Amino acid sequence: MSASRPRRTRLLFALLTTALAATLTLHPDAPPAEAAEAAPATFTHPGVTVSKPQLDFARSKVLSGAQPWKTAYDRMAASKYADLNRTPKPRAVVECGSYSNPNLGCTDEREDAIAAYTQALMWYVTRDARHATKAIQLMDAWSAVIRDHTNSNAPLQTGWAGSSWAKAAEIVKHTYTGGWAAEGRFATVLRDVYLPEIINGSNSNGNWELTMMEAAVGISVFLEDRASYDKAMATFRTRTAAYVYLASDGPLPKTVPGQNLDTRDKIVRYWQNQSTFVTGLTQETCRDLTHTGYGISSISHVAETSRIQGQDLYGTDVGERLRHALGFQAKYERGEPVPGWLCGGSLHLGLGPITEVGHNALHNRLGFAMTHTQALTERTRPSGTNNLFVAWETLTHGDNPA
Repeated sequence: MSASRPRRTRLLFALLTTALAATLTLHPDAPPAEAAEAAPATFTHPGVTVSKPQLDFARSKVLSGAQPWKTAYDRMAASKYADLNRTPKPRAVVECGSYSNPNLGCTDEREDAIAAYTQALMWYVTRDARHATKAIQLMDAWSAVIRDHTNSNAPLQTGWAGSSWAKAAEIVKHTYTGGWAAEGRFATVLRDVYLPEIINGSNSNGNWELTMMEAAVGISVFLEDRASYDKAMATFRTRTAAYVYLASDGPLPKTVPGQNLDTRDKIVRYWQNQSTFVTGLTQETCRDLTHTGYGISSISHVAETSRIQGQDLYGTDVGERLRHALGFQAKYERGEPVPGWLCGGSLHLGLGPITEVGHNALHNRLGFAMTHTQALTERTRPSGTNNLFVAWETLTHGDNPA
């Protein structure tokens, strides 16, 4: 027995040395590695942003006429996206320049993707198979044609459309029993046309990469692609840490490796010339709250998808950054005067319908006081769609305990 102890000691030492070496090679700006970054052993479906228990809760509330869900559903049902006569407008090549100029199929693709998700939700609530077949028609039309996204906004466009396609496909594939003959072709298009455009991320403004990772995570869940899920989650964690500032980050915000933001001056310029950093400020707050809302929304969507897949990101720095980002932006969106040190004393408002998911997770589930976020959420109910990639979240997540 005594002869085995040296061997055990050497083995333990080797394991500790390996672990220490791995720790020391981490990039100093990277968030700590946690199990929450890993793909689940078994994927949960439907499991992109909204789960089956959440859908069941929302459906029960709509059918009973309870508020705010019934009004939220009515708003969705009255929208152009719920129209059973909608004609898809697919393109082989979607070309999107800066601010969608040129706009060759950009709006058509995004809105057809939102329509597919809307029809999937309509199907789930009503059990009217016409809505499921309409969602399938929209997805089939695009999967038969789309082959590429081009021009400067291609990665962002792919992220916007891809996030909605994944949500629609998850609900239809895993709840509709009427059959989807071309589901394999749709999966192939997500794998070969969408995923390669977004999985490697972006060095542009933070909302780009966050939206791209939202789509990459959602597509990975649909495809049950563990490697892509892990890669997208790791990029998401790094970008989230670099997008929302916490005082615990130190005197300067964290940065993304490869962006060459190695001086204070460079960081200040990247943060829209904001030189005072306070908890909850985002990299785009001083650009406008609309783009900031895109980034915050994607953070909440990825965190929610991770929760559905059985791994808690809300309990990591992701949840802390999301909570403070929501509160900071909501405060000024509600009309609080902007101090002179913040963005020169002036903010461009327009946060958008993006608070429900984070508010429900952090306030309702975890019990954090979120005064400004709660007030803004309740004031803007029922939330609709930003016509890009956010849609109907009072219906799916408003005060939803599932």
